[in-house]
Amino acid sequence: MALRAIDNALLTTTPERPKLQVKISVPIQKLTDSTVNDENKAPVPDVNIDYISSDNRKSLPDPESKFQENIEIGRGGGGESGIDLNKWLPITASRKAKWWYSAFHNVTAMVGAGVLGLPYAMSQLGWVMGTFTILASWIITFYSLWQLVELHEVVPGKRFDRYPELGEHAFGPKLGYWLVMPQQMLVQVASDIVYMVTGGKSLMKFVELVAPSFHGTRLTYFILIFAAVQFFLSQTPNFNSLKGVSLLAAVMSVSYSMIAFVTSTIRGAHQHPQSYELRSHTTPGRVFDFFNGIGTVAFAFAAHSVVLEIQATIPSSPEVPSKKPMWKGVVVAYVIVAFCYLSVAVAGYWAFGPFVEDDVLISLRKPNWLIAIANLMVFIHVIGSYQVYAMPVFDMIESYMIQKLHCTPGRPVRLFGRSSYVDDKVTILESEKRAWETSPEALAVQEALNPWRKHDEEAGKSS
Repeated sequence: MALRAIDNALLTTTPERPKLQVKISVPIQKLTDSTVNDENKAPVPDVNIDYISSDNRKSLPDPESKFQENIEIGRGGGGESGIDLNKWLPITASRKAKWWYSAFHNVTAMVGAGVLGLPYAMSQLGWVMGTFTILASWIITFYSLWQLVELHEVVPGKRFDRYPELGEHAFGPKLGYWLVMPQQMLVQVASDIVYMVTGGKSLMKFVELVAPSFHGTRLTYFILIFAAVQFFLSQTPNFNSLKGVSLLAAVMSVSYSMIAFVTSTIRGAHQHPQSYELRSHTTPGRVFDFFNGIGTVAFAFAAHSVVLEIQATIPSSPEVPSKKPMWKGVVVAYVIVAFCYLSVAVAGYWAFGPFVEDDVLISLRKPNWLIAIANLMVFIHVIGSYQVYAMPVFDMIESYMIQKLHCTPGRPVRLFGRSSYVDDKVTILESEKRAWETSPEALAVQEALNPWRKHDEEAGKSS
């Protein structure tokens, strides 16, 4: 009877999901001897049993949300030190970006030096196929970028700030991480290597035009100058700290695109080819040119590997999720991309036809001062592009050093990790250069391609 009285009290006072704890005393009536078992014949005193009512108790945390919190950094939450790495790592340390930040970040990442190679791709594909490839690439990448923006917060209350996190959600913690992470890192590192070479070549061309006495200086020295600038800029704390560099880079990319467009248009108005036949005159050469042209166009649109990281810098709330300002910036960026790409590709191919160089600025040649300025703009632009593509790599390096090597978050981690990354790119470039110059396999490839090149050159001269 005593237990039944307690049960009745609990049933009448305990709601299903309480929030505030309340202490309740339930009196137990003294039982008579007639109702007590033989072994409990001793009198039972009148007592009060205290218990905590579940009325208004705070709801328990969702285990799934706790799991998502643990993989927020990609592996293991804040680590043994208990530090919230999301507040320190470069991708998520600052979430104060405006919508126009995403606009110029995307322009910096996409409108690279590859735009200057689009006229060359047109000469490999022809008017119809070249224009179709550029427009199709624009539509496909625009749609796929919209999908990524929507997926950033596809799970309520959770942000996929990094590509591996989205991969974990789609394919599972292990498979998703190792399926996505290597591919993203390959794109980031390869792009930075390309930008380092492009920056060195552009600076070398600028110096040769401004100071002809430096003609013949090795490209390696100019790449080292580019790397020295990256050593300094790589110490910026987070992605949002690059907003000034990225904005300047975006302005430079649009500026040299307009220089290429205007000068090509002026040149074409005075003199342009009578025939716009394909660049190559042999079947094997045209096959190689076809795939090379498609690859050139695809490379010009390769900026999706940093979309989630760019969106991670934008604040989000239930009323204004990050996808709204991010998408506004993406639309502005893609309008700029369409204008720059189509104008340079069409004007450059129209002015020079199948004789256009792989860099349309080389075909322009004069005036020297304008071409020098354009090359300097390319150099400044790829400085910013290098940093935008390097930020996800820095984020992963520092996360690994803190969680796996148990380093303490701070400037030493940032200095060592990022400087090592920049230094490795220089070492890789120098090693590849020496291997290409001395490797028998590389020489064999060159000799194998030479017959087609020579045949095409002779056919071009005869025509």
